[in-house]
Amino acid sequence: MNSILARLMAATALLAVPAAVIKASPPDESIVIRAKAMPYVRTMDERFQSYQIGFSHLTGGETWKSFDALGGQPGKSIADVREARAPTDLTNRRLRNLTSALAPFYLRYSGTTANNVWFQDDDGAATAPPPGFKVVLTRQRWREALDFAAAVNAKVVTSFTISHGVRDAHHNWTTRVAAPWMAFTRSIGGAIYAAELYNEPNAPEYPELPKGYSVEQYGRDYATFAGFMAQAAPQVKLAGPGNATLGIPGVESIMKPTPEDYAKAEPKPRFGIFSYHFYPVLSQRCAPATSPQSITADKALDPEFLARPDRQFQSIKALRDAHAPGAPIWLTETGGAACGGLQWQQTFLDMARYLDTHARLAKQGLDAIFTHALISGSNGVIDEKTFQPNASYWAAVLWRRLMGTRVLDAGPQRQGLHLYAHCLRGVPGGVAVLALNLEDKPKQLRVHGRAEAYVLTAPEPLSRTVLLNGQALALSADDRLPAMRPVRMPDGNVALPALANTFIALPKAGHPGCRKREPTS
Repeated sequence: MNSILARLMAATALLAVPAAVIKASPPDESIVIRAKAMPYVRTMDERFQSYQIGFSHLTGGETWKSFDALGGQPGKSIADVREARAPTDLTNRRLRNLTSALAPFYLRYSGTTANNVWFQDDDGAATAPPPGFKVVLTRQRWREALDFAAAVNAKVVTSFTISHGVRDAHHNWTTRVAAPWMAFTRSIGGAIYAAELYNEPNAPEYPELPKGYSVEQYGRDYATFAGFMAQAAPQVKLAGPGNATLGIPGVESIMKPTPEDYAKAEPKPRFGIFSYHFYPVLSQRCAPATSPQSITADKALDPEFLARPDRQFQSIKALRDAHAPGAPIWLTETGGAACGGLQWQQTFLDMARYLDTHARLAKQGLDAIFTHALISGSNGVIDEKTFQPNASYWAAVLWRRLMGTRVLDAGPQRQGLHLYAHCLRGVPGGVAVLALNLEDKPKQLRVHGRAEAYVLTAPEPLSRTVLLNGQALALSADDRLPAMRPVRMPDGNVALPALANTFIALPKAGHPGCRKREPTS
């Protein structure tokens, strides 16, 4: 997406970032929840909540500078906001413990760096990449990536090199890198579940691709790719087109070619999974928070901002229906903002967006959502330098433990209160309700029967410390998760503090559509 980011950055004036303002308000009236009668909506993928690890974590490469390093001001170019990254230690105990608590899920190894990687098909230390490539993936690093995925119960998704180094004299894609890479994967008993041809075909970084790379060229490349995969790894599901898309009003003209253009390419691509990328705004690295391309902290919970994923998903769903009927829809890269994440994405303030995006798209028909990233600086649920959980990590764990695969209809959104419901994981007949109090005043829910509440709050919205029922969540000295126990409310009255994100387990709801036991792992 860097080419698109560069164009948007060039068109944006430098403005200041105002602070969030939180005001106190009186309590709200009680809202009655009838969990047993909630209509069944759909069944989603067991691995719906999924993650990406950028390829630069495997090879080294570039990452986004911290906001501190930028001095609180946007950069004037992509080069201004990027810095070097060393490969990541995927054997780290803390990282594996934290990641295992989110399993099972799909793990996407991809990103911009994957477009120009050279696979070094020997057992030696990494050497300089040949001309036409930027980074080197050794056998050992790919083996470690597959080992990590197996250890945390993740199925691997990846993409392939598309830079000049793999193209013939007519600029057509060849299997120069893909063939030895897939052969080595087979030789060590590794498995790839799904693959895209490459990362974001509408947002290449030149000179990785020849100028004027067209939809027609994509069609020819995809046909070569599909034919190769049918022989080399016929069990791998092929996903595409994987376009970069933004929720910013008025940027459609620079987001071309469109997903529809690629879906109509000739030869016609046959996508086993219809994939796309989406970010609602640019981060404050690449655009001032007060500009139309970004967002200020005091608008982080605005309904318009939270609803931005809807329009793009519905557009993609219509394309899927027209061009790949019945194929799963995967959002293979998303987060709070393109260009490395929101300035407050590590804090509690972003937790509501994380949960709301998952819940609203699960209800609408998305089959898997890949948060960018599992580990990263601003936009990871786990911090890449300390391997400590960022705020939304704790919400992700509770989603994994409580929200089953069968989605229910909790009714229309209420002002300042978003309610979602799934069958309760592991409890036949049980229901799990997710209540997001987006306002600075407490609210009250009334449910039938015993309720078990997991109330997530923070000392203040921009804190990275998360409280569960008033107690701070932290890892133990041996890097284990704390017990995350609910507060039991036998009378069915559930208090929702101001700005709280609350999971409510109703094990005795008796929902007829939830009687089949949900999987527990």
